[in-house]
Formats: sequence, C-alpha cells, structure tokens
Amino acid sequence: MNRLAHHQGIDKFFITLGLALYFSKPVMKHLVHIVDAMVTKGFSGTLTDLHHGSFHPNHRTTLSHFFTKSPWEEETLLRKLQQWILHRVERSSKRENQPIFVSIDDTICQKTKPSSQATNAIQGCDWHYSHTEKKSIWGHSLVWLMVHTMTQAFPFAFRLYDKGAGKSKGELAIEMLSSLDVRRSVYVLMDSWYPSKTLVEACLKKGFHVIAVLKTNRILYPKGIAIQAKEFAEYIEPKDTHLVTVGEEHYRVYRYEGALNGLDHAVVLLAWKANQPMTSEHLHCVLSTDRELSDEEILRYYAERWSIECFFRQSKDQLKLDGYRVRQVRAVKRYWILVQLAYVYSMFESNSDFSDGLDLLRKRKGHSLVEFIYSAAKQNIPIDAVKKHLHVA
Repeated sequence: MNRLAHHQGIDKFFITLGLALYFSKPVMKHLVHIVDAMVTKGFSGTLTDLHHGSFHPNHRTTLSHFFTKSPWEEETLLRKLQQWILHRVERSSKRENQPIFVSIDDTICQKTKPSSQATNAIQGCDWHYSHTEKKSIWGHSLVWLMVHTMTQAFPFAFRLYDKGAGKSKGELAIEMLSSLDVRRSVYVLMDSWYPSKTLVEACLKKGFHVIAVLKTNRILYPKGIAIQAKEFAEYIEPKDTHLVTVGEEHYRVYRYEGALNGLDHAVVLLAWKANQPMTSEHLHCVLSTDRELSDEEILRYYAERWSIECFFRQSKDQLKLDGYRVRQVRAVKRYWILVQLAYVYSMFESNSDFSDGLDLLRKRKGHSLVEFIYSAAKQNIPIDAVKKHLHVA
C-alpha cells in the first residue's frame, strides 16, 4: 500500500537537514512517523499515541525500543537541526537588517510524584521551584536557548538541570552559548534570574551583548557611591524621566550609565509603566551592555524575549513537551529533541510561525487520509486491509 502523502513533507524537511547521510532507513522511518504523530491533533505524549497517530506499521514495542535502546545518535540530529536554524536566522537577520536575539529561560515539565513503592520512577526528576505557580513542583527542569530574529523564533538547545550534578542553570546556559557560531550582532536576552557576572562575561567574551532585567537590589555606582537600584530610584522624580513607547505600553524611563556590580560600564534603565506610581514595587531595571542603543531600542529588544514564553506554552499545549511516559534519562532527552524537531518542522512548512504551520499540517493530514482511502477503494483493496493500515482494525 502506498505511503501517506503528508509523510513526503517530513521527508523533504529531513533531506533539507541532510539526515539521510547519518541515519539508517529504519531510523529515518521512525523519525518520520514520530514527527507525524506529534503534530497530530490530540497527541498526548504516550507511545500509544505515537503509534496510532502516525499509522506506524511496526508493533508498538519497536517504538519503545527506539527511544530506550536503539543506537541512533540524537546529538547528531540536534547538530544538523541547529546548523539549519543558524543558517536560516543569519539569512533573515541580514535581509531584515536586524540583530539576532538569543533568549535564555527555564521551564518545568511536571510529573506526578511517584509513591515510595514505585519500582521504576522517571529518572532525573526533582522538586523545582516554579516562579509562575509560586510553589515547588515535581518534574524535570529544562534550561532552553531560543535563537530568533524580529520575525521568527526557533528553539535551539536545551539542558536538563540536575541539582545533583552540581552545574548551575547559568553554567548550563554558558555551555549552550558556546555552540552558537554567528557573524551578525547578537543580543542575549534574559530575565532577572540569569544575569550573573559569569554569564554576562561569557556573553561579552563571545562578542554578544546582553539585555536583561535586573533585580532591584542590584548595586549601582552613581558618582562612585554604591547604592541599590531601588534606593537610587527613590531620588528620581517624574521630571527626571522621559516617556518611551514600546508597542502598546508607555514607560517613564531614567537612563543610568556607569558601573554596576560586575560591570565597569553599562546602561541600566530604571523604568515604570506610565500609568503606575513611581514606587520601588513597580520599578523595572533593564541592563544593556550595548551603550549605543537608545532607551526605546533596549526596551523593544527586550520585549522579543516573549517568544521563549510562547514556545514553552505551545510546545506543552500542542506537542506535549511534558507529556512523555518514557523513564530513562536518555529516552526522555530523545523525546525532547524530537518535540524540538516537530516544532521547527511546523515552522519550516508554513515559512512563518509555529501555529500557522501546525494548522497547515493538520489540514494536510486530513486530506491525505481521505485521498488514501479513496485511492484504496479505487484499487479494490479490501476494507479490512485499509482499516488495519490506519489502525482502526
């Protein structure tokens, strides 16, 4: 029986990535089926869904083996995907005459805490504090790095944060940044949990600028006097600020240039939303190591960090980044890489953003099924054979 038409799109993407040089035909077949299942509406993350959603011809146990024991190199797959992403991002940054942005952030893939009797719990889970939910959550904590332009944002790399392994989230971010090789100007964007001295230095050493939100107790040195940003802000009056508009938002901004803890010379914007009182609880401090940027550019560039939040939400809602049931750490990492592959494939197909691509792929799959059944009927293939092929037998 012929292959389903919508698999050809995935094949084409894999050819573009150059995967056939590195992976055997059976591995390629598994990859096509898994990506197909992940972009299927209603995918939940289980092996059963991977098997059913892609009409996989082999028995379900072969899929489980593919994640846990099969000797394919997931790092090679990731490397090829990253090369393609960087090429794509450099090209559009050049075309748009805009910098490249790199966002760093972490997210938790929540799991149910196993009972003390559970013999085989998922490896690598721990309690992690969630800033969104304001409590500790059991699961895997992942540090992600997104690479983006003003128009497209790609998930580029991730690391599992393992408390026992002794590496901080900042150190994991530095590891990921080391594989970023680009010839355009780069701004690394991060929220207030990341801009440590070592991470900022690692960025500057690579020739990357940093734009980050700082905690308001960060020490500044106006006129050489050490003072916390929030204390310094108490001396700032509305007349010392000017209005800056970013998108729909208006901010009152005071620009500080000088030293701060860990940096000899940088810009720190002390900003308040224009409709809020200028008190320390409403204060935002935004660091830029690039002193050439205007206040508006600094805030506009920082707003690009929003794309990593969108990725977390979409990859969990639609591709079940946190839905896996596999238990071994390597199998879980393989699963995450394949979610990343499916995410980028959706963007590749629509040539724009993820949700457009996903809609397109889901429609295409529906058409492909109808065409498959129609052509089987024309060839007088028995209905039981068709049902078996589509896993409805």
